[in-house]
Amino acid sequence: MKKYLKKLSCFCMLGLVVAGFLTAQSASVTSLIIYGIKGPSGVGMIRLFENPPGIPGIKNVTVEALAQADLMAAKFITGEAKVGILPANVAAKIASSGKRIQVAAVTGTGMLSLLSSDETVRRIEDLKGKTVEVAGQGATPDYVFRRILITKGLNPDKDLKLGYALAYPEIAQSLIAGRVSIALLPEPFATMARSGKPTLKQISDIQAEWMNAGGSGNYPMTVLVVDADFAKAQPGAIRVILNALKSSIEWVSAHPGEAGALVEKHNLGLRASVVSAAIPQSNYVFIPAGEARPALEALFKVFLEFAPASIGGALPPDSFYLK
Repeated sequence: MKKYLKKLSCFCMLGLVVAGFLTAQSASVTSLIIYGIKGPSGVGMIRLFENPPGIPGIKNVTVEALAQADLMAAKFITGEAKVGILPANVAAKIASSGKRIQVAAVTGTGMLSLLSSDETVRRIEDLKGKTVEVAGQGATPDYVFRRILITKGLNPDKDLKLGYALAYPEIAQSLIAGRVSIALLPEPFATMARSGKPTLKQISDIQAEWMNAGGSGNYPMTVLVVDADFAKAQPGAIRVILNALKSSIEWVSAHPGEAGALVEKHNLGLRASVVSAAIPQSNYVFIPAGEARPALEALFKVFLEFAPASIGGALPPDSFYLK
C-alpha cells in the first residue's frame, strides 16, 4: 500500500505541472474516450462498449477498458482522462492532490462474500485464530472487513491472520482446490468459487454486517469520475454519458446472459458463464453523487480510521460531488 501511495503521489505532482495546459483544452474536445476497468468494474457499462453514446459536438466517442485502477488513476492525474471508473478511495486521493475531478455517480456497491469450507466457522466471531484470504490489501474490501471484525470484538492484526498474497481468481481456485479454507471475495469470483465447490458456506452477510458496523447503506465499490473542467465546459455531454451508463446498468441487471456474452466479446477478462451467473448476486447500481454522498462519506471515514493517507487525510469537500 505504501509503495502504491508513493507512486500515486508522483503521478499527482506530474498532473499538477500539466494541469493548466490540459484545462484550457477542455472546452474544445472533438474526441472523447470513456474509460472502464477490466474485470467486474467494467460489467455494468458493457453496453457502452457495444454502442458508445453519440454526443452532440463530439465527433468521435470511444470506450476503452484499462487493465487496472492505477492506470486509470494516472490518466486522470495527467488530465488525459475526462470520464472513467475508479474505486471511490482512489478518486478521493487524486482529488486531495489538487486535481479537479468529481464523482458523478456510484456504479457498484458492496458485493462481498465470506466463504468457508471450515466446519468450525459458522459466524464471524469464529474466525479467531483462523487465516482469511483477502485480495486487495489497502482496498475497500480490506478496510470494510476490518471495521466489521472490530465491531465483532476481533482485533484484525492479532486475533486472526489476514492473507493478501493471492489475486481474486487465485483465491477462488484455491478455495475450490482446498488450499484455502476461508476467504473474502467479491463477485463474480465468489460465484466462481461456489460453482466449483458447492459445499462452500457463506458466513454471515457482509453487506448487512457493514451497516451494523456503522455504514450508511451499502458501501460504494466503484464510482464514475469526471474531470471537473470538462464537466463544466460540456454539461450536455455529461448528461448523455450518465443517461447511457444508467441504461447500461439497468440492462445488465435485466439481461445477465446477454451481458455475460458481451463482457467476453469485449475482452474484459471474465468468462461469459461466470459473469452471467454472478450478475444476480452483484450490486451494479446507478446512484447520483448527491444521493450517494452519505454512503461515500461513511466509507471514507473507515479509510481515515485505518489509512488516512489513502484518501488524502480528510473527507473530500463539497466540490468533489458533481451537482
